[in-house]
Amino acid sequence: MKRLILLSVFLISSFNILLAQDEDQKELIKNVIQSAYVDGLCNNADTEAVNKGFHPGFILLGVGNGNVMWSYPIYSWIENAKNGKKKGLKYSFQNEFTTIKFLFIDVSGTAAVAKIEFFEGNELYSIDYLSLLKFEDGWKIVSKIFHSIPKEKK
Repeated sequence: MKRLILLSVFLISSFNILLAQDEDQKELIKNVIQSAYVDGLCNNADTEAVNKGFHPGFILLGVGNGNVMWSYPIYSWIENAKNGKKKGLKYSFQNEFTTIKFLFIDVSGTAAVAKIEFFEGNELYSIDYLSLLKFEDGWKIVSKIFHSIPKEKK
């Protein structure tokens, strides 16, 4: 009976340690997404912040007219953000502040996916799925797919 109790305590302790490590990784991922994607790219056109959190091989993927899949590399997205600021926009792509809400983060070793709600001002703009990989220097965003929220007709 003592062995069973000791084994149970050991298993519960091990499980709690694994959960804590997973939560630590999720916090690191949230920080990368907030600093590189939201603040770096969308709100400030901050190339240094973007480069810290995005892998240079990052690709944004979407579906366009005629059911054709398109891709957009991070270097083009950065230039677009900088051009928005040069054109006088308050933020990188619009005059509304970008915020997000994390819906979930799933981590499996060195791979993770985050589902977020993406807001421009108070308006829900899209649901984003960000894929991340963990490199020697930390988590990097490597791809994004999304669903645009249709704007209500007024």
